Amino acid sequence: MPQTNSKTLTFVVPAFNMDTYLERCVSSLTANPDSDDIEVLIVDDGSSDGTPELADRLAASKPGIIHVIHQKNKGHGGAVNTGIANAEGMYLKVVDADDWVGAESLKQLMNVMRRQRGASEPIDMFVTDYVYDKVGKKRKHVVKFENVMDADRKLDWDDLKHFGIAQYMIMHALIFRTEVLRAAQTQLPEHTFYVDFIYAYQPFPWVKSLMYISTPLYHYFIGRDGQSVQTDVMIRRVDQLVRVNRAMVAATPERQNVPDGLYRYMIHFLSIESVVASVFLILSRNPANYQIKRELWEHQRAVSPRIARDVRRQLPSRAINLPGSVGRWIIRMGYNIAENIIGFN
Repeated sequence: MPQTNSKTLTFVVPAFNMDTYLERCVSSLTANPDSDDIEVLIVDDGSSDGTPELADRLAASKPGIIHVIHQKNKGHGGAVNTGIANAEGMYLKVVDADDWVGAESLKQLMNVMRRQRGASEPIDMFVTDYVYDKVGKKRKHVVKFENVMDADRKLDWDDLKHFGIAQYMIMHALIFRTEVLRAAQTQLPEHTFYVDFIYAYQPFPWVKSLMYISTPLYHYFIGRDGQSVQTDVMIRRVDQLVRVNRAMVAATPERQNVPDGLYRYMIHFLSIESVVASVFLILSRNPANYQIKRELWEHQRAVSPRIARDVRRQLPSRAINLPGSVGRWIIRMGYNIAENIIGFN
């Protein structure tokens, strides 16, 4: 039946001590003149800088469009949970407060989304391209999905082609129908880093239709001091990656319960996150973490032998489990080469 939401799209903006970046982010979300059916929901997650006051000023400048929720600190996951619970939009997209969206891409996306408001079976999830916007790098790397899905048409999971060895849909590429997130009971762990892996994974069995819009909507800012994707930070927080991996394993459906295309993609993505966690356990050079790596893979087998077997068959999974000190040396060298070529960190 046609959707009756008061807004077409809610942007959830988790904000913790982001007074340097928040205005740039919010301005990009409301730049188009016809933004009355957009909601910007800033979740001030217990900030101790000028973020709360700035958020309130931004809300006062665009009443009815920008809203603010102040809460005690719950971490990125807790802020996203608050956004899901309070969103008024038919669709929901998370935009971190130090990131932004492109105006022309947003206009293109909104034109498509507005047509869904009268649809009896609206699209459950939109996928867009995104940009790694690294400080000091003139040529920005755009992640596209045109090789794995046809643009501008309604798709199901079996329509997707095979993803590249390190290609997957992260949070920045996704816009969910809000009711899908609520039906999936998407609830991210609080005070945990890297929960965007879970957000871009757990709801998928509830997604029956998707559409790819080939436009670089999301600009992912790389270069802020202390950013959670920096190599040294990820090594220090590797326990968080292991915790996220367990949540993803728990959310993985058995093959017979979902379309083949969905199962194939989720196994692919679970393999990638398992490899990411394993890489940083190896980079730590801590023998105790080598044991945690072994336990990570053993845990998958204990939960589901079939899922564990399918994950281990993926090429990255086979590579990360090369035995002994020689295997670990190969992984470290491979990581250094990839880091120098891509230059994200």
